[in-house]
Amino acid sequence: MSTVDQKKYIESQRQNWDRVAPAWEKWDKNLEQSLTFVSYRLIGDARISPGQRVLDLGCGTGYPSILAAQAVGSSGGVVGLDLSENMLAVARRKAEGAGVKNISFHANDVSSLPYEAASFDAVISRFCLMFLPDIHGALKEISRVLKNGGYLSAAVWSTSDKNPFIRIPMEVLKRFIDVPAPLPDQPGIFRLAKPGDLLGMAGSAGLSGLTDEEISGESIFDSAEDYLANVKELAAPLQSLFARLTGEQKEAVEKEIMNAVSKYQSGDQIALPMVFRVVVARKPSA
Repeated sequence: MSTVDQKKYIESQRQNWDRVAPAWEKWDKNLEQSLTFVSYRLIGDARISPGQRVLDLGCGTGYPSILAAQAVGSSGGVVGLDLSENMLAVARRKAEGAGVKNISFHANDVSSLPYEAASFDAVISRFCLMFLPDIHGALKEISRVLKNGGYLSAAVWSTSDKNPFIRIPMEVLKRFIDVPAPLPDQPGIFRLAKPGDLLGMAGSAGLSGLTDEEISGESIFDSAEDYLANVKELAAPLQSLFARLTGEQKEAVEKEIMNAVSKYQSGDQIALPMVFRVVVARKPSA
């Protein structure tokens, strides 16, 4: 991807996430019910402790930044970066509501970090790195701003077959409209899904790989209708695809999605499996 194309892509991403920020705030409770365990895992794997300075890349509406700020305490601090100023506005409201003051949020492309070398004890990232047009460059920046001995802890999605939460709407949409498959090196939700992908890139950036592990959870919804509303409102990458449907197609797509999701009924709820990769690397000590 050329420099010009990267800039266009980044601006497109900024607009997409700005657009869906109100929906992320609306669905915040549901999101954190499903994903808080991932945030805690990232903080633990990054060995975050009181007094440290932590950078959260692609922090979105504030997690795991807020949890990290609570972990480092008043003697430490956290910086959250995200493209979307609208998402960050939500993050600031959440931090204020939680009484967390040792945190700041800034709109910035996470591929080019505006910080001096060795500025942070740890870098964390939840579901961001796979969307970057230049992952190698971003990892070099992460390595640069980490202190010697500092940790990178990142969560990315595992493969499509293990994630019906994401796979189902894509499969249904492909039956109605042309959805070209992304090239292996293009940004996308499953860009870093294979074992060793991100860990190998981290090694090339000067970080020592420690672990690359799959972890699983469930995304819980009250009904198939709730799931459909969630996907249509939250998933910025899918909204442009839904917009291409005719009225008749839209009705058929929604019905097929809800039918497929209903197969995951568990008691009085829908419980959709989710599988992630948690990758941990460390900057060598001097």
